[in-house]
Amino acid sequence: MQPSKRLFIGQLGSAVMLAGMTAIPVMAQDKAKPAAKPYERKILVDNAKVVVTENTFKPGGESDNRLRSNFRVVRVLKGGPTERTYADGKKEKNQWKTGEVRFVEPDKAAYKSKNVGKTDIVLYVVQLK
Repeated sequence: MQPSKRLFIGQLGSAVMLAGMTAIPVMAQDKAKPAAKPYERKILVDNAKVVVTENTFKPGGESDNRLRSNFRVVRVLKGGPTERTYADGKKEKNQWKTGEVRFVEPDKAAYKSKNVGKTDIVLYVVQLK
């Protein structure tokens, strides 16, 4: 084989190996799913009279610490256990049952709500303004 052909084949082989080594991590990144948010509040309607949201809690997901000062109706699309933690450290367990509808009055104190179960919890909330 001529020296120029050997050089070309050697360079071609090196280029193919290098391309293969750099393509593998890129392919692995493409397959990786983006991390899901532990708590997501999707606003469906927001007008002068109501705010309608769909709240999804992944296992371990926690809502922000706030005072909900309006009346609301909650429809449970996917249920599970939650735990409320108030600013003073007091904790309270709550069980949401799939298909259940609750009328909830304004809160007396701010709290965080955390999904302490092993499945997603999805709540459809209509909050009056």
